[in-house]
Amino acid sequence: MTGSGVTGSSVIGFGERLRAALDAHGPLCVGIDPHEHLLREWGLEVSAQGVREFALRTVEAAAGQVAIVKPQVSFFERWGSAGMAALEETLAAARSAGLLTLADAKRGDIGTTMDAYGEAWLTPGAPLEADALTVNPFLGVGTLEGTFALALRDGKGVFVLAATSNPDAQTSQRAQLPTGQTVSAQIVTEVSERNRSTTAPGEWASLGFVVGATVDWSDAGLSAPEPPTPILAPGFGHQGAAPSDLVARFGAAAPSVVASESRSILSAGPVELPARIAERAAQYRRSVDV
Repeated sequence: MTGSGVTGSSVIGFGERLRAALDAHGPLCVGIDPHEHLLREWGLEVSAQGVREFALRTVEAAAGQVAIVKPQVSFFERWGSAGMAALEETLAAARSAGLLTLADAKRGDIGTTMDAYGEAWLTPGAPLEADALTVNPFLGVGTLEGTFALALRDGKGVFVLAATSNPDAQTSQRAQLPTGQTVSAQIVTEVSERNRSTTAPGEWASLGFVVGATVDWSDAGLSAPEPPTPILAPGFGHQGAAPSDLVARFGAAAPSVVASESRSILSAGPVELPARIAERAAQYRRSVDV
């Protein structure tokens, strides 16, 4: 259940496609983050060509072992058109390998500008087509409505930034609104209302959230979203959270968590990468099977 989710006239929602992929492979998401120091450690050029080779090798190592990969768009964008061409090739190769693809672009704007971002990343057949996209709601959740509609039409997913673990988030995301909710909780409430109106009973929603693995849910004012909703959880691995922490940190929301690791896996190098991915994927599967 990969690709665009379009089968004839029917569309399989991203939430259900992700659910099937997580059931098959477990929660691990391999981030494709070609940092300059990693390119050097892999013996690659610090160039668009090096980024391309790094990303394609990562896709090859991840294929058949995990549900989803997450290219960090900035590391490709840095190299201009050649870098973006490498990203297009990476996304296509991942889909061909049976992997779901999540473009970590964190796009956010108003009106037709935001709609154009959605069309660039979520339109079937587009050069940058991905299965899902990270988006920024801090210009207002309503600015994402066109992107939500496009995603739901074509079986795509959207991960909305809700509660990130960086220190600066404390000021803006944990602020209390007149409703008594935190900003993070209000984002979850608004998107969950959209999910309830567009998700069939018993299915997973396709409009998910980004919640850091080191976030204190009580401090952020969060509870498990309803209906069940994909949650992208950066912060595992290099940033401190371990596979064994997943259930304790996410509680009732744990079954739909996509646990993202990048540097802690990619630092294994190209030769040891398949084994490192296999090891970490098995650790995550054990953590949710307990």
